[in-house]
Amino acid sequence: MRVVVVGGGYGGLASAGRLAKIGHEVTLIEAADELGGALRPVSRDGFTWDASAHATLLPAVMRDLFRKSGRPLEREVDLEPLEVVREHRFEDGSAVRLPAGTRGGQLAAVDELGPGLGQAWVDHVAGYAEDWEVLRQGYFESPWNPAALPKDVAARLNARTSLRKRLHRDLKDERLRLLAGHPFVAAGHRLRDVPAWAGLRNYLEQRFGVWTPSAGMGAVAEALASRMATRKVAVMTGTTVVDLVVRGGRAAAVTTTTGTVDADAIVVAVDPRRLPALARHVQQTLPAIPPRIIHVGLAEAPEMPAELVLHGDPTLVVRARGTAWTIHVHGRLLEDPLEALARHDIDVRPQLRTRVDLGPAQLVEAWGGSPLGVRWSGRDTVRDRLGPRTPIEGVYAAGAHATPGAGLPFVGLGAALVAQLIGPA
Repeated sequence: MRVVVVGGGYGGLASAGRLAKIGHEVTLIEAADELGGALRPVSRDGFTWDASAHATLLPAVMRDLFRKSGRPLEREVDLEPLEVVREHRFEDGSAVRLPAGTRGGQLAAVDELGPGLGQAWVDHVAGYAEDWEVLRQGYFESPWNPAALPKDVAARLNARTSLRKRLHRDLKDERLRLLAGHPFVAAGHRLRDVPAWAGLRNYLEQRFGVWTPSAGMGAVAEALASRMATRKVAVMTGTTVVDLVVRGGRAAAVTTTTGTVDADAIVVAVDPRRLPALARHVQQTLPAIPPRIIHVGLAEAPEMPAELVLHGDPTLVVRARGTAWTIHVHGRLLEDPLEALARHDIDVRPQLRTRVDLGPAQLVEAWGGSPLGVRWSGRDTVRDRLGPRTPIEGVYAAGAHATPGAGLPFVGLGAALVAQLIGPA
């Protein structure tokens, strides 16, 4: 079968690699001049920074991708666990370093904020264990059919309770609510619009840990790009897909800036709003907008956790890899980010050697869409979002816009679902 994959980010690479391995004739079309999307690093003056994601949950998903498309992950990328998910510093001066992959460690760490708070935290997180098992089997790892959902899956996807309400019900301390809600706020969501079950991300961090490539996410992009040649995927870079060609109600080809490419199946791993044939099917959704990002290169740097969250207005998130730091700004910023960082007693201005400032519009333009995917706007977002199926026969959706939230594990699971639906050649 001739399969065209639109988009050469993580979702497109994962889809193309899997489909080529099971015998399909795959063409991958990417608008940029190189593959990798938001996994491609940013470099300047001898410094290199992760452009978007710096770590991943559920390492088994990435391992499965590499195994199912060729060589094992361990032979190409050094993926190592983080001891600390992230450190949170609150406006009242208190702080917590949240360990990864350990219930007991999190209990002890959070209990330092106040007696009984550790138990409240682990009880809240444990409440997602059943959600994970039910949704893993009936949603994350199965090509779900909205019209024929298993009863226990439907109960969760149809529930009206928001994450904000669940956090206020389970966690009486505001700092714990900030702790639990941070991954969603950082991804551009409002907690009142996020369904309660999505909070299982905190369960995944505690149960399976957080992992990062020792050489940065660019190493993952390079390994998957090389795999395209191994799997004999025809790669077209610097080529923009203008629209899908539909004949007789099913996919027939894609039109690009350089011509038409015939297809028996099409995998759309970009924002479907960019393609008129699909845009009308996602009118009820909006993209989650990335934050303002500042990459700084320092002559020297103090020891830092992999991710530090400084709560306030704005909230600053610092991701440090040696002397290459990335600062994410969430909220209004009325001063220079480095001055704001200095107010938190982290003054790196004397050590500054280079700096790259990127606003949300620049990031979306560079990536051709948001790597944070679709913004939650209530429980119906599950159905308003496309993926892995679409209303057009022979057209499938992968990538951040086809998954229940931002993050490499969900994008990887989505690519596996597309390969499962298309099946072997």
